[in-house]
Amino acid sequence: MPQALPAIIAALLLLAGGLGLALQYGANHALLWALGAALGFTLYQSSFSFAGGFRQVLADGRGAGLRAQMLMLGILVLIMLPAIHAGTLLSAPIRGIVFPAGIAVIIGAFIFGIGMQLGGGCASGTLYTAGGGNTRMLLTLIFFIIGATIAAYDAERWTNLPALAAISLPKMIGLWPALLGSLAIFLCVAQISRVIEQRRHGRVEPIFSAPSPHASRRWSWAMAAIILAVLNIITLWTAGRPWVITASFPLWGSRIIAELGWDEPAFWMFWEDPTRTEAFLRPVLAERSSVMNFGLMLGAFFAAALAARLKPQWRLPWRHGCASVLGGLLLGYGAVMASGCNISAYVAGIASGSLHGWLWILPGLAGNWLGLRLRPLFRLNP
Repeated sequence: MPQALPAIIAALLLLAGGLGLALQYGANHALLWALGAALGFTLYQSSFSFAGGFRQVLADGRGAGLRAQMLMLGILVLIMLPAIHAGTLLSAPIRGIVFPAGIAVIIGAFIFGIGMQLGGGCASGTLYTAGGGNTRMLLTLIFFIIGATIAAYDAERWTNLPALAAISLPKMIGLWPALLGSLAIFLCVAQISRVIEQRRHGRVEPIFSAPSPHASRRWSWAMAAIILAVLNIITLWTAGRPWVITASFPLWGSRIIAELGWDEPAFWMFWEDPTRTEAFLRPVLAERSSVMNFGLMLGAFFAAALAARLKPQWRLPWRHGCASVLGGLLLGYGAVMASGCNISAYVAGIASGSLHGWLWILPGLAGNWLGLRLRPLFRLNP
């Protein structure tokens, strides 16, 4: 049975938040709030996890989660790559997430990958599980923000590491080679995961079938991938750029530091970038990724209440707590250093045709591999 009171409170907060944002900042902000809530609801209902998908394939050879990622990426590339190349989607101006590909991306993705396995989730996974009442993940989120803020403070150390210029593959090799090449890679990854799973387990888990009644997720992998892809595309049209998450984390931390009078982050090298300066000087709710992140957490809270799973465990084993602290710090620092997380770099970068999105993958997987081997030190399941 649903937990009625928390569900009603969450629904009222979602409605009030949407109305308040519409009145203060316009209908576009209210739509971003609703999109964030829909993303959080979908992620919770499907237990769609990039960290979990990587862990399953690296530790156990099970690739259903990875194949779902490939399906989502395939849909995004089919729609978003041509639209971003043209600069418009349904008459709305849009742009992609295209950043320099260099040493900072490699190191940051590797650090982030370790944090995914120690902290217990990626950027989206941390937000929706924390919003769903998981106290360990709430601790991870707090230190995720702290780690991102430290990376912003420390930007002088890594900003000028060797890097290529920001490279858009459709502009460099042409739209169709970039599009067809991306789809071919997704198909190859999916097929390789099927072969590995068949050899190790004698069967391949289908991604289109409904989960078992005892599974934590309620939707099939494919349904979740398709819904997430559609929400990503609507976000591109609404926000004018793909879905991002971690851009708001150093902002939140830096604003708290400024409000407490501990330092003046406006003078940090990180915030001297003109686009970041504008975000830093405006109210937090004027920043689009913040609106979507708050909505995402509340949408996950609503989903958890409907599923009667709001049962926070306030007693946390100290080793698990240490893993959350360390994992969160690595997640935050790595995401900022790599110009994005699994959503902002891996998904949005690849869907935008950015070389840095493709460069993120291998060091990110290597970090996940190392993180898996560190998990037993913290009494975490392999």
